[in-house]
Amino acid sequence: MDLDPTTLSPAERYGLLIGLIQPRPIAWVSTIDKEGKPNLAPFSFFTGITGSPMTVAFCPANHRDGRKKDTLSNIEETKEFTINIVPENLAEKMNQTSAEYPPGTSEFQEAGLTPVPSSKVKPPRVKESPAHLECKLNQIVRVGEGPLAGNLVIGTVVFVQVSDAIFKDGKVSHRNLKAIGRLDGSWYTRTQDSFELPRPRLK
Repeated sequence: MDLDPTTLSPAERYGLLIGLIQPRPIAWVSTIDKEGKPNLAPFSFFTGITGSPMTVAFCPANHRDGRKKDTLSNIEETKEFTINIVPENLAEKMNQTSAEYPPGTSEFQEAGLTPVPSSKVKPPRVKESPAHLECKLNQIVRVGEGPLAGNLVIGTVVFVQVSDAIFKDGKVSHRNLKAIGRLDGSWYTRTQDSFELPRPRLK
């Protein structure tokens, strides 16, 4: 099958990407608006960029009618956000926060989650999450315009909290973290079926 993206609708192009790029890690992003009201939403276009300085990126796409998502608007206003890692036992609560609630609604409350203060940024952390990345905005790169256009949010990590239960010998193991990832459509995957493959060393 040969596909020319210019002949596809925005929704078809989006569907093709999420079908081919999987599994995708989930950035569970907490923000606040200019009045201090919290927002919490998951995004699966998410990755680390570099360790020096410690930098991450995620991409909130516009709504299908072209509107910005609350997460993006909040970051534009406050320049801060927190990424909470999603393990298996929080999958349903994470999914609940993906609902399109009206602006000003607390997804923490709707999903039965506990907001707790962060150390260096104003947006709260999800208490139930085992790890958090507190971030200050580096830049936002606009990619396209209108429905499903992207807004690449690049953030500098200024503080990290990791539960002692998953942090062993100075590192985090996927066996302890038990993170989940997004697949195509409404499908998710666990990270328990894994294999090790060391990099080859050339003589």
